[in-house]
Amino acid sequence: MHLNKVVKYISVLLLLLNFGCNNAKKQKKTNISDSFLNFSKNILDYRITPKDSVDKSGLMFSDQGAWFAYGFHKEPNESIGFSGPFLMTQQNGVWLSTSLMNAMIKVDNNFESLKNGEGYSYSSHLENNYSGDKIEVSEKLVFKNGHTALLQTKIKNIGDKNIDLELLWGHSPILISGISLSQNDNTINIISTKTNAKGYLTFPKNLRVQLIDSLEYKANVSLDLKPNETKEIVVSHTFIFPEYSWEEEKKQIQNINFDSVLNARKQEKNKQLKSIIENRKPQFEADKYGEVLAKAHLTLQNNWRIPAGEIKHEGLFPSYHYKWFNGFWAWDSWKHAVGLSYYNNEVAKNQMWAMFDFQKEDGFIVDCIFRDTTIEAHNYRDTKPPLAAWAVAKIYEKDKDIGFVKAFYPKLKLYHNWWYNKRDHDQDGLCEYGSTDGTLIAAKWESGMDNAIRFDDAKILKNSEGAYSLNQESVDLNAYLYAEKLYLSQLAKVIHNLDDTKKYKEEAKLLKDKIQQQFYDKEDGWFYDTNLEGTTFIKGEGSEGWTALWANAATQEQANAVKNKMMNPEKFYTKVPFQTMSADHERFDPLEGYWRGPNWLDQAYFGVKGLRNYGFHAEADQATIQIIKGAEGILGKGQSIRENYHPLTGEGLNAQNFSWSAAHLIMLLQND
Repeated sequence: MHLNKVVKYISVLLLLLNFGCNNAKKQKKTNISDSFLNFSKNILDYRITPKDSVDKSGLMFSDQGAWFAYGFHKEPNESIGFSGPFLMTQQNGVWLSTSLMNAMIKVDNNFESLKNGEGYSYSSHLENNYSGDKIEVSEKLVFKNGHTALLQTKIKNIGDKNIDLELLWGHSPILISGISLSQNDNTINIISTKTNAKGYLTFPKNLRVQLIDSLEYKANVSLDLKPNETKEIVVSHTFIFPEYSWEEEKKQIQNINFDSVLNARKQEKNKQLKSIIENRKPQFEADKYGEVLAKAHLTLQNNWRIPAGEIKHEGLFPSYHYKWFNGFWAWDSWKHAVGLSYYNNEVAKNQMWAMFDFQKEDGFIVDCIFRDTTIEAHNYRDTKPPLAAWAVAKIYEKDKDIGFVKAFYPKLKLYHNWWYNKRDHDQDGLCEYGSTDGTLIAAKWESGMDNAIRFDDAKILKNSEGAYSLNQESVDLNAYLYAEKLYLSQLAKVIHNLDDTKKYKEEAKLLKDKIQQQFYDKEDGWFYDTNLEGTTFIKGEGSEGWTALWANAATQEQANAVKNKMMNPEKFYTKVPFQTMSADHERFDPLEGYWRGPNWLDQAYFGVKGLRNYGFHAEADQATIQIIKGAEGILGKGQSIRENYHPLTGEGLNAQNFSWSAAHLIMLLQND
């Protein structure tokens, strides 16, 4: 009996211990699942007090595809409020005001001196905290949708006596011409001669709002606060295009609950970050790589725009920060869509549709599109490299949406055939880059690698009316087309088009042989473009040389040789590895070269993925770590992700907040 009691006691003890351990595990898991949003905390530095309307010395926060953004004040400010808005609704991005809504606070009829604590940014919202002798103030800004941002001001009485409090709102001077203000009840209307978007600043009904003149308003409210009592005021900022209903938006604003919107944003961003952070390759599980993913995610978010004007589907700018990147580009879009597919397939799909809305009957896809063509026209002079089928296949991998594939497949097929109809001058099954207008510059643009040295001596040839080719066949273009045939074969199988499945597999096999035979130089161990006849290599080792590895079009022997050059510190294994051309080339010039030396992260990704395709995983891991460590500002908080990087110094070059760089960082770290 004694032994039985001991056994029972031990059993119960073990059960309790197991229960406790399981609870601890569950609790730990819950804490972890709630913490992904914290990876985005202050990951980008949004401090900017603009000196003028076009000051882009700092970064701007936006969400939900809105065409306007905000920041924190960088310079000391006696009032409370956020900087902005920065309007992308007009003139390729301008500041409407240093601060369209700031406030002074009176306590018992005396202005309260507030100390501004550190502002906090997350992918979900911005927040500012202030403290005074008698009150604490918290401000938060969150985007309700692509039209409206909500600003919540909370004031707490931290003293032991009742206080009379007054908030007085005003704004900094309007920084741009063509603006006029008017008033309708508690709403200030903002009209601009530069855009058909209209602005609305909507205050609660209990506030007193006064229009001073066509460029100035004021508002105020009086409050009584007991000790430890907190009161809040929520004001909405709306900038809305005429294709959307302001009346409907106004109804929603009247019944809005700020905390519900904020919680929805927190959950949305936490879920998105969780999906990409948990999907990291095991070798990149350190928190610093989680922060890289959060920075990439937020970069894409800040460049996200809902449909407006000529743009019929939502998508991403390459960079809101550079004035000529306020549109959608073709191969940028394919890359953005792949990056987005890891956490937001809906936006990924719409990014694809945005470009295919403009597909011509012959299959041609426009190079770039813009909301307002009076600022910049769509570019029909060329297209961009064929990566669309890759993007659609990657999107399908995530949600198995057969309907999406069925809708897109005939469009992809038409685009694929267009290359052979309009860009194969000698009809040998190998395509060339070219243009629709017969210009050499547009033909170089079509490669996406505008001034790469391989095009220095190129000439233009006419194929047919409106169709011109360069007098050289490019290895990267044909590698992309090879990969596209395989992706089309996969997609055809998804929709049970077995004839096309077989057809594209057979075509891919023939093209693979041609790529291996024509573009590979055995003596150099590198892939090059050639002349049309395929008899002369166009020398100069560039990133196009590993595209065949990315596409799985090389032999293992060829991949071995290419890998050796890629990992050579004198050539491509630099501080930021896998740049656009070999560091030992006489025309290597990262500062002035654009595509003659800088590291573009799309090309670096194609290189890393190419290594993985042929089993060089140690080298791929090593290169990934070196790219992220070597490129200035990718690791750590504050700095933005850049358009490209100096491969020898790591310096960030050209545009800030660059979307395809961010998208490819996500791809580099994902476990697939």
